Amino acid sequence: MNLATIPNVICVLRMVLAVPIVWLLAEGQYGATLVLFGVAAVSDALDGYLAKTFNWATELGKVLDPVADKLLLVSVFSTLTWLGLIPLWLAAVAVGRDVIIGVGAWVYKEMFGPVEGRPTMPSKLNTLVQLLFVICVVGGAAYPAVPEWLIIALGAMVFVTTVVSGVDYIRIYMRKAIAVSHARRPAV
Repeated sequence: MNLATIPNVICVLRMVLAVPIVWLLAEGQYGATLVLFGVAAVSDALDGYLAKTFNWATELGKVLDPVADKLLLVSVFSTLTWLGLIPLWLAAVAVGRDVIIGVGAWVYKEMFGPVEGRPTMPSKLNTLVQLLFVICVVGGAAYPAVPEWLIIALGAMVFVTTVVSGVDYIRIYMRKAIAVSHARRPAV
């Protein structure tokens, strides 16, 4: 195995972890969920660190990493909402952002060409805040010592960072689409 594939393997493992995490959540096994979700969260940081530090970034990895993040977070947010542990409106905002980004990327690809995006700083912050929020929500279900104010504060941060990062992606790709459209116009 080529060492440069290690970050991609870690991404695939994170995708696979989504299934037992959701199952454990649905079964009310919050302590075990917390452990597996913690492993998934650390794997997100680890694959990025390895790809950047050792120059192991690949085109496949540029697709796998955000897909792994979205699969994990969308499935966990949906399950936490179904269990009544987070409000529907917050999950709708978080999942809606990912749907808008996915549909937007598809439309951009179809109309303007390849999507060559990198995660933006607001998007990275949003992912971090969502991971911390999920850890606190599940931790609060497992261990009532997690303060309610912390969960509420992180929920508010999820809302703000989700909206900011979603608007940021829309702004970036609208600018790119306008630039491509202008470049395609015949000279007069």
